[in-house]
Amino acid sequence: MIADFVPAEGLLATLDLLQVSLRGPVLHLRLNRPAKRNAINDTLIQQLHTAFLNLPEQTKAVLISGEGDHFCAGLDLSELVQREIHAAVLHSRMWHAAFEAVQFGHVPVIAVLHGAVVGGGLELAASCHIRVAEDSAYFGLPEGQRGIFVGGGGSVRIPRLMGVARMTDMMLTGRVFDADEGERAGLVQYRVASGEGLAKGLALAEKIASNSPMTAFAVMHALPRIVEQAPAEGLFTESLMAAAAANTPEAQDRLRAFLEGRAGKVVKSS
Repeated sequence: MIADFVPAEGLLATLDLLQVSLRGPVLHLRLNRPAKRNAINDTLIQQLHTAFLNLPEQTKAVLISGEGDHFCAGLDLSELVQREIHAAVLHSRMWHAAFEAVQFGHVPVIAVLHGAVVGGGLELAASCHIRVAEDSAYFGLPEGQRGIFVGGGGSVRIPRLMGVARMTDMMLTGRVFDADEGERAGLVQYRVASGEGLAKGLALAEKIASNSPMTAFAVMHALPRIVEQAPAEGLFTESLMAAAAANTPEAQDRLRAFLEGRAGKVVKSS
């Protein structure tokens, strides 16, 4: 765990495939199956869902990372069993529900990526709002070589990050992107050296946690939906969300602070 984080209590402490800790408004979820490269089995996906539905009230941002040498190697194929079609659809929908709780939950989520970010691991990362990649991170979608197809929302989220053509290439040929290629392709927003991901992720999480909750809600929930709307509908939705965000008491306080010179102006950091 990162220094100064304290273990979670109550329900979150019972999730044995996750290490859950807190530092003020930031909650850290660490996937905890290092011997399996943090591959996702049914229990882990259910525990992720439970965690995001039961965040402590003070949580304003979540960090998610992986224990050991890898973020997540995807679906645990050792537990892949033959299912009749209806059961297989329900299994996929279980993943969808968990990752929906990540993307459209209460607070923004930052993924810190190292080692394998493969298959379902990439689907999990794509459901987060910000992705930080260390030097060791690599990205793959081996479903094409396994005779299966993405089932955790990857066909919806990943093309929106990197484009249909790049995802098609990865799935048909087994192409693997390294950390720099992943950044250029749009899979990650930040690149750091090995071992620096959690510090960078924590700095981002703490900055995000200081934002207005209504603005965070608008960015998480309204922005991705506006992008999917026709321009006229998107602009109307934007107007409604802008009016709602600007007229909260916290927004009014922040605007007054800026006008009175008590808040900093936008500058380019060195």
